[in-house]
Amino acid sequence: MRERRSEGGWGLLIVLLALAIVAFLARDALTAYLGGVVRPATPTPSRGAQDPPPEIAPSEPSMQRPVERIRGVEDTVARGAEARAKALEERGR
Repeated sequence: MRERRSEGGWGLLIVLLALAIVAFLARDALTAYLGGVVRPATPTPSRGAQDPPPEIAPSEPSMQRPVERIRGVEDTVARGAEARAKALEERGR
């Protein structure tokens, strides 16, 4: 009866050793795959320690009314269509 329990112990040791080897190889493979990327020794500051975001300048389009933004998109699409038509005409010549 004692022999069976010790055999199970050896089996457990072998499985643990195999897991350690696989973990070591996986670490090496990941290091090679990621190109040796290393974590910094010092932790990065938390979100609260960062500078506040800069204020939005009044010239940015985020404050425009939706109708003005739509007109801007229409103008951009129209200019793109004109440029494509001109390019196709030049190819045909």
